[in-house]
Amino acid sequence: MATALKLSDLIVYEDEHVIAINKPAHLSSLHERFESSFLSVIEMCRRENEGYILCHRLDRETSGVMLIAKDLESYKFITAQFEKRTVHKTYHALVAASVAISGLSVDLPLYTDSKRRVQISRKEGKPSLTVFDTLTQFKHFTLLACSPLTGRLHQIRVHAASQNLPLVSDTLYGGKPAFLSQIKRKVNISGETEKPMISRVALHAFSIEFESPVKGRIRIEAPYPKDFEVMLKLLHKYDSLV
Repeated sequence: MATALKLSDLIVYEDEHVIAINKPAHLSSLHERFESSFLSVIEMCRRENEGYILCHRLDRETSGVMLIAKDLESYKFITAQFEKRTVHKTYHALVAASVAISGLSVDLPLYTDSKRRVQISRKEGKPSLTVFDTLTQFKHFTLLACSPLTGRLHQIRVHAASQNLPLVSDTLYGGKPAFLSQIKRKVNISGETEKPMISRVALHAFSIEFESPVKGRIRIEAPYPKDFEVMLKLLHKYDSLV
């Protein structure tokens, strides 16, 4: 992510108390020491205004909507909703399986080890619940809507993998890269190694619904980034069930 990127470039909603951004993939929520030449969302906030506070985080590879409070009172107002689980978040994910599911609830406790790898553990895990629904079913892939009712690290990725639905390119939890040659007979790659249709975990925080300090209950959507949109277009063209 270029250091020239500004917070204002990412804003999809703003009022006097709250900002919502569409975070690009590969942009960290918090500062990471090994990426000294790259900005994080929190650093971008500090450059804009020292009083801005992140209300929650997204994984580095995950794109999509994030909330930023402009002041401490707004931060407390919004984070209280996260604690009460009244914030509704919907993620869109691409999985390498053709499935038609509706209201699939995955209620499995998750435990994070010292290396930040998440696993299902009924003994040490914390309660975790995700609901999955099919949005678009293709011949070999599926676009899923994922609604996490809790906010554990890697929750959607682990819960999806537990149902034999690992996310595309999520090699940490059993997912594999997806190539155009899997769905198109003749692919000209000019003698080079074929590149995957999407080169990061295929997960996008599509929408968030919460109570605004001034506007009542609002819902904000974040458009797909280019890599996610391109893969979907290729699936519609070459992997459609119709």
